[in-house]
Amino acid sequence: MKISVCGKGGSGKSAMVTLMAGAMRQRGYGVVVVDADESNSTLHRMLGFDSPPRPLLELAGGKRMVKQALGPKDASADTGADTNVLSQDRIAVADLPSDFVLDRDRIRLIAVGKILQALEGCACPMGVLSREFLKKLRLGDDEVAIVDTEAGVEHFGRGVETSIDAVLVVVEPSFESLQLAERVNALADGIGIASIWAVLNKVTSDEMATRLSQELDRRGLEVAGTVHYDPRIFEAGLEGRPLDGSKAAEEVSDLVGGIFPQR
Repeated sequence: MKISVCGKGGSGKSAMVTLMAGAMRQRGYGVVVVDADESNSTLHRMLGFDSPPRPLLELAGGKRMVKQALGPKDASADTGADTNVLSQDRIAVADLPSDFVLDRDRIRLIAVGKILQALEGCACPMGVLSREFLKKLRLGDDEVAIVDTEAGVEHFGRGVETSIDAVLVVVEPSFESLQLAERVNALADGIGIASIWAVLNKVTSDEMATRLSQELDRRGLEVAGTVHYDPRIFEAGLEGRPLDGSKAAEEVSDLVGGIFPQR
């Protein structure tokens, strides 16, 4: 199964991806985390890695070479990059060169690419690469892919979710977040994704959770679980430490247990 985690900026998407990865691993799954957010550069630290993996964009030979790298391989063409893997019809994580995949306790991290310099152009090639890689990615029966998307809904416009099985939208206590969740629900439903859930995040009281749940129900979204505000998550993010051992981790574990079967 491939799961897309989305939401507004600052809603806690990357933290949710990290805690979900840990919870899925505990339930017996091999987890593939795909970092498809070209802006946020902290996901690897949240997962406990000292540095990020080499981005798939480099494997494709850079932005200009993305479309050529993803198409059928022309034996006469020499791009200077090993594009054989990306041009395959099916890609398993094991097919990727080792420096493009980080592995820790059955959680593997793959990064699509980041905006690193001013004036380097738009992120559209990264969207294309994300879409095509996820389309070709093949998982084992005991594996799940969790995709950390960019903030907002542009990834839907780029077609990143066309190969996704389920969407989890992270909703924080704000009107903007509720509006975005409603848009995500409509966009995901429009491309035929049947499993769409909302998860409440940074909730400070049961009363607030009830109000958010009622509002999301009115907008046609099913709430899969609630994660309360946890200062340990905030502190870990501030210090660049891995996210673990928090109350939020327990609540995400309950959330995952309610959606996915035990392996």
